[in-house]
Amino acid sequence: MEEGKPYVSETYNPGRDRILERIRAGLRAAPPSPTPAATEDAIFDAVTDPRERFLEEAKANLVECLTAADATASAQNLTQVLNSLPPGEIFVQDDPVLRRLLQAAGTPRPIRWSSQGAPGEASEATVTLSRALIAQTGSVLVTAACGGRGASVVAPCHIVFATTDQLVPDLEAARTDAARDGILNNHSFACVISGSSRTADIEKILVQGAHGPRRLVIILQDKS
Repeated sequence: MEEGKPYVSETYNPGRDRILERIRAGLRAAPPSPTPAATEDAIFDAVTDPRERFLEEAKANLVECLTAADATASAQNLTQVLNSLPPGEIFVQDDPVLRRLLQAAGTPRPIRWSSQGAPGEASEATVTLSRALIAQTGSVLVTAACGGRGASVVAPCHIVFATTDQLVPDLEAARTDAARDGILNNHSFACVISGSSRTADIEKILVQGAHGPRRLVIILQDKS
């Protein structure tokens, strides 16, 4: 090899030539037509009764869903849940609906409203509103309006207040409504929650509260 010139191997490599020829042949061939995607109904059963379907799916997701006929029953449900928690502060989305609900519940717990800042790490629960309830998967849609990202991940218990008029059949309907109302453009995040935080990575043993609340409670009030 002459000095200053790159080394070029003249050794015949049939394996390399076969690989290159297959690549060339693949590039010359027309790509196959894509297989039609399965329809949504092939994956999920059709939603005929959004309320009943949501309750069924939520139960399967290990969600505690408490139904209420009116505001008084909702306050009683909230009191029941708060009484089941250890003593400590709760973080609440600062909204007139939740201020009335907390007043009716009459809890003696210290309350940190979202207008006062983010939830503290020692919060025993967060109480927020939902943006939509997705019947097909038993999920709840929340946005940054609930008090920021921490409102749905910091405390061990997340309590969501919702009404039956927020029920939508599927995720596409929830996304369409949110886009129409400007929710996706006006909030820093939107989150679909399908049950408590959980994992089964280790020995396939289900552990709740792995990366967030180990308890999700939805108070679902009938809309009069």
